[in-house]
Amino acid sequence: MKIIDLSVTISEEIKEPLPTSIVYEDHKAGAKKMGGKLFQGLTDVFIDGNGPAGEFLSVTSHCGTHVDAPYHYFPTCEGKPSRTIDEMPLDWFFHDGVVLDFTDKPDGYMFEPEDLIEKLKDINYTLKPFDIVLIRCDADKRIHDDDFVKIHVGASAKATHWLIDQGVKVMGTDGWGWDIPLHIQAEEYRKNPRPGIIWEAHYVGIEKEYCQIEKLANLDQLPPFGFKVSCFPAKIKGGSAGWTRAVAIIE
Repeated sequence: MKIIDLSVTISEEIKEPLPTSIVYEDHKAGAKKMGGKLFQGLTDVFIDGNGPAGEFLSVTSHCGTHVDAPYHYFPTCEGKPSRTIDEMPLDWFFHDGVVLDFTDKPDGYMFEPEDLIEKLKDINYTLKPFDIVLIRCDADKRIHDDDFVKIHVGASAKATHWLIDQGVKVMGTDGWGWDIPLHIQAEEYRKNPRPGIIWEAHYVGIEKEYCQIEKLANLDQLPPFGFKVSCFPAKIKGGSAGWTRAVAIIE
């Protein structure tokens, strides 16, 4: 069995609008804190003054590689309250994976159902219910670039509908977001303000329940199919998303 890491590292270096902050506490600081609080002031009980190291993180549930819950998209889904990440069925998040290579398309390209059909034909694969579809554009190679949020391809509403209609419950991208980049959405809206331009793929979740994975990595190391994806999200009460250590498993 071969395991390939599909996750980016949670760090302060990722260039995104809601940055992560990490405060590192080394072993000496850990000895002082833990000794003072948990061992009633016995700070000299640790070997060579080295207590437990630790980190304090200030993050959003959408930092790093994460799974968006239906609640992220809208308060309701299919006419009912949208499910949060802790309410999602775990059996959605361990299934056969399929990689569709969009590295031949420019940054900001919006793919449609016809693109998906063509890519599937290229690899001679027919989607089946619960397949986890991963969109590769190699944005993870530029995750520390200042323009990271601008350099991925994105799904249209029709493409997202089409995947769900094939029985796909979980879909993902190595880009910053599932939709096309934000600046393109904003430019289009300024030209012709109307509903359906901002977050058009996300808002599919109003009508149909699905989850999406954002900020994946290393999709270039995978075959088009023939592997399992494990992407169980962290169980955050009432959360709109959950971090995941997504991996591909190749037998």
